[in-house]
Amino acid sequence: MKNRILLSLITVITVAFMTSCNKPPQVEIDAATLALSEAKAAGADLYLPDQYNAVQDSMNVAMQTIEAKKSKWFARYGESVKQLEAVKVKAGEVKANTEVRKNEIKLEVENTLTEVTALLAEDKELLAKAPRGKEGKEVLDAITSELSVLETTATEVSGLLASGDLLAAQSKVNAAKEKAASIKAELEAAIAKKKGGK
Repeated sequence: MKNRILLSLITVITVAFMTSCNKPPQVEIDAATLALSEAKAAGADLYLPDQYNAVQDSMNVAMQTIEAKKSKWFARYGESVKQLEAVKVKAGEVKANTEVRKNEIKLEVENTLTEVTALLAEDKELLAKAPRGKEGKEVLDAITSELSVLETTATEVSGLLASGDLLAAQSKVNAAKEKAASIKAELEAAIAKKKGGK
């Protein structure tokens, strides 16, 4: 009788041990998934796509390993837990790096916007000094129109910055700077040509 009770007790303990070892580490999976979601919500997939994709790939590998082990009787998830912990830590780092990158882009856009504003002022001064001939009038009218568009773009960039759409603001302000610099060079060349002609 004692042996039967002892055998039953050993069987229950063994079954409990086997079933507890066989459960995937759901708490760690949830924590890693949450950390990855927070990184994406911060914009990591847009601002730091390489870092974000690397963490996403690590998460995929960890989940594939867990899925492969689920079918085994004596699955041990120790290595998977370590992988998930690493994903959680790395996702937190990527989220922090994303905030740093966003601040860098914002500062870059603000500085470039200041440069664009200065270039527009220079372009207007040069426009007043530009030669006005028959064919020159059409060119100057076109430049005046382009400057007006660039001023509107500068206002749009400010709006994009305010709304947090940093990548669109960066793209627009860089294009505006390039165009304003091109207009300046064109006007300077026309003025130099006029002076050379005299």
